[in-house]
Amino acid sequence: MAKAKMLFWGGIVASLLMSSVVANAESIKTQSVINLWPADGVGPGSQGSPAQLTVTERSKVPFWPDRVVTGITRPNLTAFVPDRPNGVAVIAAPGGAYGRIVLDKEAAEMARWLNPYGVTVFLLQYRLPGEGHANGADVPLQDGQRAIRVVRQHAKEWGLDPNRIGLLGASAAGHLAASVGAEFDKKVYEAQDDADKLSARPDFLLLLYPVVTMETGYTHLETRDNLLGKDPSAERIAAYSPDLHITKDSPKTFIVLADDDPFVPSENAIRYFQGLKKVGVQAELHIFKDGGHGFGIRDTRQLPVSAWPNLAIDWMKSNGILK
Repeated sequence: MAKAKMLFWGGIVASLLMSSVVANAESIKTQSVINLWPADGVGPGSQGSPAQLTVTERSKVPFWPDRVVTGITRPNLTAFVPDRPNGVAVIAAPGGAYGRIVLDKEAAEMARWLNPYGVTVFLLQYRLPGEGHANGADVPLQDGQRAIRVVRQHAKEWGLDPNRIGLLGASAAGHLAASVGAEFDKKVYEAQDDADKLSARPDFLLLLYPVVTMETGYTHLETRDNLLGKDPSAERIAAYSPDLHITKDSPKTFIVLADDDPFVPSENAIRYFQGLKKVGVQAELHIFKDGGHGFGIRDTRQLPVSAWPNLAIDWMKSNGILK
């Protein structure tokens, strides 16, 4: 078992580092890596970035990995394909306060959860705002929009339903996902190819303890500082608070968090939920008493919050996403 686990996690590292690999659209398989952007794969405005791709292990327990990745200029998707795909796709974006991306709790474990239900999962390695990109505050939204478009463009070849593509975002990536949900049609980059003729609207969102608002007193300050810098203007705070940009066309959304979260106030998720309900978009919100922040799946510690994956599956079934 130990050897199998080492091989599994080693494969994840290899797939995330192989950012120059482009999967054959007709033979998508687990660990296929798909560059989001054409040509050399560098995202728009990242040509001058000095960032170097780096994976850092933070765990002191060998078989309980806790790795983070930084230095991303070539964002990509890593595919995890189930044995019996049912056409549903979920693009999973891990958190990390927009200063890093967490690879284990909020990435590979999401694929291991969803694959048995027939869901094809794509792990999103997105660019981080403070790593020398032009228009750094827009790169998460650029990569989120582009990821939806690329998966939708290849849906037929990959055996996916172009109308059942979801986006899962945790923590700071909850802000990324909420931003895509609220502003999927906002022009934040110049069209690159035919993929950009397609809609970037996700068909559904799954938000885990999301950062949403940038408002002082409610936001997660580290995330905001990494996204907008110190002391952003009121106009800039409003522009990057997706709860203020929700429309009736925003996708249906499932949200889960813990009320004892020491970093991201529950107000973030509540505001997004209320914004959706105000315009008539179907949404479901679960606030558990205990769980803290960043619990993912493995860190629910037999608490009631450990029920959230089953609740999310039930929600997907009740909305016709899972047949």
